[in-house]
Amino acid sequence: MKVETGFYATVAQARRASRIVIVGASLAGLRAAESLRAGGFSGSLTIIGEEPHPPYDRPPLSKAVLLGLSAPEHTELPGDSEVDARWILGTRATGLDLDANRIRLDGGGEIEFDQALLATGVRARPWPNPEEAALDGVFVLRTRDHAARLARSLAARPNRVLVIGGGFTGSEIASVCRELDLPVTVTERGPAPLVGALGGMLGGIAARLQRDHGVDLRTETSVTRLDGDGDGRVVRAHFTRGDPLEVDLVVVALGAVRNTEWLADSGIAAGPRGIACDTGCRVFDINGLITDHIFTAGDVARAPNPLYDYQMIALEHWGNAVGQAEVAAHNMLHAGRVRRAHLEVPAFWSSQFGVNIKSVGIPTFADQVAVTQGSLNQNRFVATYGHRGRVTAAVSFDQGKWMDFYRGLIESAAAFPPEFSVLDPPESTEIHPVRWRDPATLSHGPTVCVTGYFPDERTMSVIEGPRASAGHHWPS
Repeated sequence: MKVETGFYATVAQARRASRIVIVGASLAGLRAAESLRAGGFSGSLTIIGEEPHPPYDRPPLSKAVLLGLSAPEHTELPGDSEVDARWILGTRATGLDLDANRIRLDGGGEIEFDQALLATGVRARPWPNPEEAALDGVFVLRTRDHAARLARSLAARPNRVLVIGGGFTGSEIASVCRELDLPVTVTERGPAPLVGALGGMLGGIAARLQRDHGVDLRTETSVTRLDGDGDGRVVRAHFTRGDPLEVDLVVVALGAVRNTEWLADSGIAAGPRGIACDTGCRVFDINGLITDHIFTAGDVARAPNPLYDYQMIALEHWGNAVGQAEVAAHNMLHAGRVRRAHLEVPAFWSSQFGVNIKSVGIPTFADQVAVTQGSLNQNRFVATYGHRGRVTAAVSFDQGKWMDFYRGLIESAAAFPPEFSVLDPPESTEIHPVRWRDPATLSHGPTVCVTGYFPDERTMSVIEGPRASAGHHWPS
């Protein structure tokens, strides 16, 4: 019999781990499960999901489903039925015991594991007043069930739709309303829609797009109250500026909340910003040590990125969820030098008001921006973002074919402003400040969250007591 020793014994041991549990039955969880089986894992695999549905694709929910072009149940991701796993759906994880290697479930059950992947993602941020949030006609959009209910209500032809928040989700919903020829008002506490993700210059382009398509866009405006009638249905909205507005459908698009509360007191470095991990998706404990058998992936993961000064970054992007899931699965089955790091340049896309918006890199990690191709006036351009003299991101409006080229500039730390001869040169190469608005004043969050690490940033304090624990203080 061949006896494995040293490094190869460690690899073999990882492959023979008898029990792996994945918490989160969405895109990252499914892709990780597929990668584990494809990588040779033959042990017990359990997937826990809070929703009752098998994994499904979320991008169509704010587009095709709301337009009536696709049924909500037809958004399932391919491949889930082929994964040899025990699926526990419609059940929420409520705790993690690091000492006993157990996941606690709602209702009192427990699942033991040798390795665990935490992929609990995010949920829609609710309207802060619970009574107003419960009014008939007030919606959020994150899940398949949310999309099904909202699509039915839009199909009933409401007289006036109010979208609270001008981020990507709010803007896509407003676009759907105009495609359906529904009157829609969008309120945004910042100076323009998309300003939290793309900055002031491109936010101004987004504002023009909305108004050109008939959206009643109200910037630097907040909703202060929602009124209901005697039957509990929303009928009116009040604002910080202007008269109240009669509405019969309200969509709250205030960004997302990362699902980390269930990890309180677990000893895991988790909080409102996400679950901290290394580039190999291995989770840190509250002392900054690698747990080595706990991994994370997807919207909830918060990892350092070498391209961005090793700051801890959380991404709510489809491609990031897939990439991290595959890296996490590989590293659950391997050890040492063959482990991988997730170092892809982030990318995302959005379709709204007849324009395809694509991005590579992290626009929020920038203080300057310049148009490097195309025309702002024609809504057909590439804007390049820079920080400390190098290219950090690029965003295109109907010019997505160039994004691979700009990805190369980011990866090679090319100088900003870039100097090259391009097809379709811009009308002006003037460099502009990005003009980020203080996030505290925005009604939505960016899809990328750059959260530190600077030497003078204190993010944790130790609380003395019978059993020492850490209290997290998260920067704004």
